[in-house]
Amino acid sequence: MGTKTISISDEAYGILKTRKKDKESFSEVIVRLSGKDALSSFYGILTRETGEALEKNIAHARKQHKEVHSKRHI
Repeated sequence: MGTKTISISDEAYGILKTRKKDKESFSEVIVRLSGKDALSSFYGILTRETGEALEKNIAHARKQHKEVHSKRHI
């Protein structure tokens, strides 16, 4: 993951600093406050069986999409 340097006002910095939790980076604060969940927050939400079934269904759907797409360009 890359990084970017940004400029923010002293007021914005102060607000971010007050919302910052222990050992949380400012990037993590911004992501959390944006309402966008980190991918890691979904870890363990599915059972192994459900995850495997989901992967199988996604692979099947991709295969079908590829077949349909290849027929359109013949």
